Amino acid sequence: MQSIVAEKRDILGKKTNSLRKRGFLPAVIYGKGKPSESIAVKETDFLKLWKAAGESSIVELELDGKKRNVLIQDVAIDPLKDTPIHADFYAVDMTKTVKVEVPLEFIGESDAVKGGGILIKVSHAVEVESLPADLPRSLSVDLSILKNIGDSFAVKGLKVSKGVKMLKNLDEIIALVEAPRAEVELKGEEAVAPSLESIEVLSKKPKAEGEEAAETSSVPSSKNE
Repeated sequence: MQSIVAEKRDILGKKTNSLRKRGFLPAVIYGKGKPSESIAVKETDFLKLWKAAGESSIVELELDGKKRNVLIQDVAIDPLKDTPIHADFYAVDMTKTVKVEVPLEFIGESDAVKGGGILIKVSHAVEVESLPADLPRSLSVDLSILKNIGDSFAVKGLKVSKGVKMLKNLDEIIALVEAPRAEVELKGEEAVAPSLESIEVLSKKPKAEGEEAAETSSVPSSKNE
């Protein structure tokens, strides 16, 4: 299990910028029926932890010598620097189920895509429910089963371990392969193609001034710092 050490903080609001300048990330830890606590963790440690565990794996947080099992939640990102500026840790009860969004990992290659089809990824995560210890880090979407244009991958195709309950409709589409857009547009144009007579008539009719022709082809969260 991944772990991180935290310390309590009394610096709140805009003053947390001073923490960030010293390499610390402001955060909070909370749990069901428990008040939130303001904490801080080393930014470098958090980045390593976040990359390794994501937001659907249990990690161990040590605060004042006491260790707690937590999930990383609601990481706020600086839109300019693309770095974390705040994080929530949710303390879990290992004996009770939790609902978590699990990221999807797209693997394999589709013959339909190799043949010129367009891969459409409809979802990038699914919600599951299980005991904290059984939560998957990610779920794999095997694109190799998409052999032909129009083939799709549904939620029921995901493989989960015993004890993990899928909360999405099993028939909901996760990914599919569409025909190349140029081919679709060409068929559309053929379906509405004008006759030669209409083309000749239109070519002789002067356009009105200014006339133009155009074609247009879950676990609870806390926001406190």
